[in-house]
Amino acid sequence: MKGWCFTATHAPLQLLDIDDPTPGPGEVLLDVKAVGLCHSDVGVMTDPIWMSRIAFTPLILGHEIAGVVSALGPGVDTVKIGDRVGVCPSVGVGTPGFQRHGGFTTKFIAKVVELVAVPDNLSLDLAALGTDAGMTAYHAMVSRGQVQPGMKVGVIGFGGLGQIGARVAVVRGAEVHVAEPNEAAWAAVREAGVVDIVRDASEWAGKGFDLVVDYAGFDTTTRAAVKAVRRNGRVVLVGMAKLAFTLDTMPVILSEVELLGSAGGTPQDIAEVYELLAAGDIDPTVTVIDFLDIAKGLDDLQHHRITGRLVANPS
Repeated sequence: MKGWCFTATHAPLQLLDIDDPTPGPGEVLLDVKAVGLCHSDVGVMTDPIWMSRIAFTPLILGHEIAGVVSALGPGVDTVKIGDRVGVCPSVGVGTPGFQRHGGFTTKFIAKVVELVAVPDNLSLDLAALGTDAGMTAYHAMVSRGQVQPGMKVGVIGFGGLGQIGARVAVVRGAEVHVAEPNEAAWAAVREAGVVDIVRDASEWAGKGFDLVVDYAGFDTTTRAAVKAVRRNGRVVLVGMAKLAFTLDTMPVILSEVELLGSAGGTPQDIAEVYELLAAGDIDPTVTVIDFLDIAKGLDDLQHHRITGRLVANPS
C-alpha cells in the first residue's frame, strides 16, 4: 500500500510503499475512508522539538482517522466487518502518526479500545475530524473548561478547533465571545451564535469572563486570556502556535486565575461530538481533498490558506 511518510524535519513528505498490515489480537484492519490533516502534522514536519515523540522513520502521518472495518484480529468480537468507526488517538496505546503508522494511507491497524462507532447519519469525513479536532475542542471546553449555561465564555481563534469549541459552548447555553483577527471568518462566527467578535483578545481586558479557551496559543493570546477572566476565572490553553510563552504574574496571582492545559480527549468525548455533529448542532467548515493532495494540503495549512479543517479521502 502507499503511505505519506515523514522521514526527517524540514523534509517533504514522501509517498512510499509500505507492507500491507495484518491485525493481531485485539486489533482490526480498517479501510481508511477519511483522514484529517492537522496543524500538529505540520509541526512534526517543521519543528525538531516534535522528534522526541516520533517512534521511527519513515512514519506514515495522520491521526484523524475514520473508516470501515475490513478484517478482525484473533479474539475480536465487539465489532464486526463492515462497521463504520472513528479512531480515538489518545487512549495510551501509541498515537497514530507518532508512535505507529497513521492514517495517510489506505489500510490502518486499529486497537479495539480506540474505536468509536459512527452514527448512520454522519459522514465519515465529519467522523474523521471529530476524532481529534472535535474531541480536542470539546474536551477543552467541556471536560477542562467545565462550561455551564449562563457562563460568559471567550474563545480565542475561530479555526479548525475554535469553530467547534465556540459552537459547543453556544449549544450548552453559554454567552460566547470570539477573538479572531481574520475578518473573512466573521460571517461564520456570527452564524455560530456568538454575541460579540473582536480582532484581538487584548480588547477583553477587565471584561470578567468566567472562562476563556485559547485555541490559538500565540503567547500574546494566552496573556490576554489571563487579563480577561474574573477573579477565580479559568483559562484553558489548547493551541500550540508558540511552544513557549510568558505571563504577567500579577493578574494570575491577585485574581487567583486557574490556568489549565488541555490535550486530546477520550472515546466518550468523541461519541458526544458525533452526536452533536449528527444532529447538526455542530456544522464545521470542511474542505475535502484527494489522497494525492495531502502534501499540498499540509503546505496550505502551514501557510494559513485554509479555513476550517481539511479531510482527505484515501480510498
